[in-house]
Amino acid sequence: MLGAIGIIVSLILLMYLAYRGVSVILLTPILALLAALMGGNFGLLPLYTETYMANLANYVKLYFPIFLLGAIFGKVMDVTGAAKSIAITVAEKLGKDKAILAVVLSCGILTYGGVSLFVVAFAVYPIAVSLFRAADIPKRLIPGSIALGSFTFTMTALPGTPQIQNAIPMPFFKTDTWAAPIMGVVGALILFGLGTAWLMYRAKSANAKGEGYGDFKDAVVEDKDEKLPNFFLSLLPILLVLVLNFVLSKYVFVEGASDWKWLESYKITIGKVGGSWALIVALLIAIVLALVTLSKGIKIVPIINDGAAGSLPAILNTAAAVGYGNVISSLAAFTVIKNGLLGISSNPLVAEGISVSVLAGITGSASGGMSIALGALGDTLLKLATAQGINPEALHRVATLACGGLDTLPHNGAVITLLMVCGMTHKESYWDIAMVSVFIPTVALIAAIIMGTIGIV
Repeated sequence: MLGAIGIIVSLILLMYLAYRGVSVILLTPILALLAALMGGNFGLLPLYTETYMANLANYVKLYFPIFLLGAIFGKVMDVTGAAKSIAITVAEKLGKDKAILAVVLSCGILTYGGVSLFVVAFAVYPIAVSLFRAADIPKRLIPGSIALGSFTFTMTALPGTPQIQNAIPMPFFKTDTWAAPIMGVVGALILFGLGTAWLMYRAKSANAKGEGYGDFKDAVVEDKDEKLPNFFLSLLPILLVLVLNFVLSKYVFVEGASDWKWLESYKITIGKVGGSWALIVALLIAIVLALVTLSKGIKIVPIINDGAAGSLPAILNTAAAVGYGNVISSLAAFTVIKNGLLGISSNPLVAEGISVSVLAGITGSASGGMSIALGALGDTLLKLATAQGINPEALHRVATLACGGLDTLPHNGAVITLLMVCGMTHKESYWDIAMVSVFIPTVALIAAIIMGTIGIV
């Protein structure tokens, strides 16, 4: 009993202290060992070195190339002006009367192409300010619009998205980023459709009450003489990521495409690593193309260095959460919690959806929460799904959709950063962020669970 209480206390402290700004890298080992101590486990040093650090290191081994190449790709698209070129072109084509849709689609195109949501927020915000001010739409709706385009349908739902949330389930279920395409597309339509409808409704309601953009002195400098790359040239690396990822994951790094028996000496199978390899190669080639076509007059080495440096905090924060989760799952008291989670429903998709959602909410991290849940329950969920005739691809897509809901509670780092970039407060803008990235994703998750259960993937 005391052990279970220790785990709950540890999770509550993690959520609270992370919200207060304490580094997750420092918090996770301390709170994991606190839970162990409260449960009567005094082997703290072996738990730290052999469980926490071993699993942290294993996560880095699995996903560092994706974090690294994704960060570099995002930096290239940012510094060369390609991201801004895409956003401006979309905005111009749609017009100021469709300001919300323009912002959502701009963010969606960039994030679906693999650009980091942080890069997208900084690139799109100045354009959003110009559009919303011209259309006299309340500025408080800008964070929600960026969140919808960046944190939802392109992060968790659309098949093929190179965002890390779509890569994490692959080794657990031997899937690739294109898993469960029908479930993914339906989920994306729900997220995009309901989210956009909500924001437009909010803008219309504000307009009816006489509320306009607001009296804000935005520190946004518009350089009308700035030379941005051609729109289609800017879009090419993004298209290349998607096309190459699809071809490689479906026709190259798969069983039967080649003789993969030589992988046995590395104690791996192509089914387990093929999805990751496809994404790594696709990102690498897209980076090279972007540097060759977009970096005229720009020093390449600083771009690569900045991107590489930016990838380290991102992966270490997530890997630290994974190390924490593995310590917790190794404790005797966790068996009670695990059985409770699996006992929620005999349907593994329901158990997975709830487990991933809750842990993503507690950690304030979509990737961290999903990694903890799948690390603790992934094998069991796969066995249950196989026994019930449920396609492993359904487990993949439910996991990604589930991680993109409660993760954006107020303590989420991306939410805090987005509000900071936009110069807004939780009080002013969080309700709309929550609606498009917490409540509506729950609807999409329920739809996906139903589809996966009846065999529509």
